[in-house]
Amino acid sequence: MSYLIKGATIVNENKTFKGDVLIENEEIKEIASAINVADNVKVINAEGKYLIPGFIDDQVHFREPGLTHKANIETESRAAAAGGITTFIEQPNTVPQATNQKLLEDKFQIASKSSYVNYSFMFGGTNDNLEELLKTDPKTVAGIKLFLGSSTGNMLVDDVEVLEKIFSSTKMIISLHCEDEATIRKNTATYKEKFGDDIPIKYHPVIRSEEACYISSSKAIELAKKTGARIHIFHVSTAKETHLFRNDIPLEEKQITAEVCVHHLWFNDKDYDEKGTFIKWNPAVKTEQDRLGLWEALLDDRIDVLATDHAPHTLEEKNNVYTKAPSGGPLVQHAVLAILEKVKEGVIPIEKAVEKMSHNPAKLFQIEKRGFIKEGYFADLVLIDPKQSQTVTKENILYKCGWSPFEGTTFSSTITHTFVNGNLIYNEGVFNDDIKGKRLTFNR
Repeated sequence: MSYLIKGATIVNENKTFKGDVLIENEEIKEIASAINVADNVKVINAEGKYLIPGFIDDQVHFREPGLTHKANIETESRAAAAGGITTFIEQPNTVPQATNQKLLEDKFQIASKSSYVNYSFMFGGTNDNLEELLKTDPKTVAGIKLFLGSSTGNMLVDDVEVLEKIFSSTKMIISLHCEDEATIRKNTATYKEKFGDDIPIKYHPVIRSEEACYISSSKAIELAKKTGARIHIFHVSTAKETHLFRNDIPLEEKQITAEVCVHHLWFNDKDYDEKGTFIKWNPAVKTEQDRLGLWEALLDDRIDVLATDHAPHTLEEKNNVYTKAPSGGPLVQHAVLAILEKVKEGVIPIEKAVEKMSHNPAKLFQIEKRGFIKEGYFADLVLIDPKQSQTVTKENILYKCGWSPFEGTTFSSTITHTFVNGNLIYNEGVFNDDIKGKRLTFNR
């Protein structure tokens, strides 16, 4: 079906303007101040609504295969569509882990049958799979993921020689989880000696400390400069780390880039008293000074992209004592709404928010024909009503795990329509279950 989105307030490439968008055959056919169409085109009245390119989330954990009691690609991509996320890049720490090409391709096959939105996956590097890693196709796979801190079982890459070989051997983007393992183990031992397993959650950012993050990030950046590797540091969580990154050259010229996640921009360590393990993430949510420093770096372009690090666990798992409660939480349904709240508060202009959520992930990963509202691009589009508020409740949460760290929060905006490849996937609470997203391709 063809669609005409009429009278929208379009946000694209640092401009906001009123106009119409015509969608035909999966793509944006025309953008103009006024478009006349035949009777067989479905017209959507978008007066008073923002039209933005869909959020490209470069870091999610959808738990399939092997951990599907928490989530799966179908349930979480459905929640993502409702949340205005039209594309996700999923991480390799599933069961089994995506550390060889067959297991990686298995995940693509699952997504082709079940994902509501567009998708790609990262290949997981380990201490002993370099040969397999180098088989990764840069045109059809998002990138390489390395864990330099252990939230991931045996995927921890802690052999410095191996790390240097990986950095030297591939030209693909290497995304990094940076926390220094020795520092974390030492801090954990100190607090376990004092409290046993039931360590008060407020000590989480002390255990997974600023020092642990900075040591790891700075070493990775030093090695990248030595080897010429193209690295992307995930979920920067400290103000100190932001000073490791540049903003004096265009994104396309950067060899070292950075991401920040919604939870590190929204919560601080005072929130542990109320939220407990529901905001236990790795890296940890840290101080208000860190939160403000992350915003500053996002706004001045030292930090390049926004993401969710969506990582659901069951309520039963989260309600364990500190050492047994896993880190991570679900965010894809509410991330765009949280950022729009900060737009309303005047923290970030909507044009800058769209740049960080949509334009920059597309540029950074060199995704073909996505991330912008441009003629000839795939119609991955989101309509937002900025005057229709909504409160997050158990009844309207779509995650398989059934909870959200935003439960009880009232957001000022509502996502009303989500288009994926020109198909209306989400329409005011109703899903199109018949259409699936597409595998991303990359212009590399």
